[in-house]
Amino acid sequence: MSALDDLRSLTRNQRNTIIASFLGWTLDAFDFFILVFILKAIADEFQTDVSAVSIAIFLTLAMRPLGALIFGFAADRYGRRVTLMADVMLYSLFEFLSGFSTGLTMLIVLRLLYGIAMGGEWGVGASLTMETVPERSRGIVSGILQAGYPCGYLLASLAFFFLFPVIGWRGMFMVGVLPALLVLYIRRNVEESPAFLQSRGRERRPFLTVLRENIPLFIWAVVLMTAFNFFSHGTQDLYPTFLEVQRAYSTHTVGAIAIVYNIGAIFGGLFFGALSQRIGRRKAIVLAALVAIPIAPLWTYAHGPVLLAAGAFLMQFFVQGAWGVVPAHLNELSPDEVRGTFPGFAYQLGNLLASGNATIQAGLAEHWNGDYALALMLTAIIVAAAVALLAGFGYEKKDASFALAPEGGAVRAS
Repeated sequence: MSALDDLRSLTRNQRNTIIASFLGWTLDAFDFFILVFILKAIADEFQTDVSAVSIAIFLTLAMRPLGALIFGFAADRYGRRVTLMADVMLYSLFEFLSGFSTGLTMLIVLRLLYGIAMGGEWGVGASLTMETVPERSRGIVSGILQAGYPCGYLLASLAFFFLFPVIGWRGMFMVGVLPALLVLYIRRNVEESPAFLQSRGRERRPFLTVLRENIPLFIWAVVLMTAFNFFSHGTQDLYPTFLEVQRAYSTHTVGAIAIVYNIGAIFGGLFFGALSQRIGRRKAIVLAALVAIPIAPLWTYAHGPVLLAAGAFLMQFFVQGAWGVVPAHLNELSPDEVRGTFPGFAYQLGNLLASGNATIQAGLAEHWNGDYALALMLTAIIVAAAVALLAGFGYEKKDASFALAPEGGAVRAS
């Protein structure tokens, strides 16, 4: 059965759950990437440099593990659905308030709070969806969920392209309150995870107890997610700044290139997510990561905006192609008792360890006389190789059952 046939066979509730989780991650990414596009404008208004403002990106990423823990614990105790609604409401609120910042310190504090809320969405939404859809559909659904990230980036690109010249950086943040409307859709159309409902009434062991039993898996997952986050943030966060500062392109040109490479990212996530259902999670990740390496010079050193856009399209096709496998991969590897917490916490700890990426790359570029291209290219090549090695020699439990054994223990794939 093809991936499209698998999608057509889903029930109404399964489709609604996919839509809700996809939109949750899309709008979360939209809110995050708004800041990426307006770093320079904020720096100009607050009379500082881009490196100083990029600390807000660092703190947003650094606080996400705390959010993954808080909302993950809530999801494992109270359910995925209600936790997802609370999370979406909070990140929308902090995004909106960021538009009222009177100085860099206030902005940084609000982005710190936003980072906590942002940290909860991915793990809760992914566990809700993966526990709801059939095993045979996990690959393509994983690609759909992760495509929400570049879709959010694409929406931010479009907002920057069309709205920024009119509403400025403060207005961009205020637009970010719109995701709060998603809560109404979830409340009306999405049911609780069948796996969570099945586990109700059963005694749950503490998260740390389960974690101690899976230390090698957890450490590997965190290191893999660190490499993955350097891979994505290292090829995205400062790319608009590179185009503006080093290439001196206009706002419209930067926005147009961003639209192109985010379309590539969306197709890449869908393609490799579906491919992973056929060839396995590890092989799909390794393939995408390795092919990204020879693309790096075209992505950074091509002459003219058209060739740069082509290189950026290909780079994000393979970067987000590798990422398209992650929601299914981490949820299949997670112990059943803590699936609301384990995947998101591992992912967000990886974000924490990679959270200095923007500051590191900006510092390297300044050290190399403003050569953002070299900083971006070296990062992409190194982390692509790291992702391929870690994934290739790591764990896999493709199509693992999410059911609970009669005594309440996890049914693990062989």
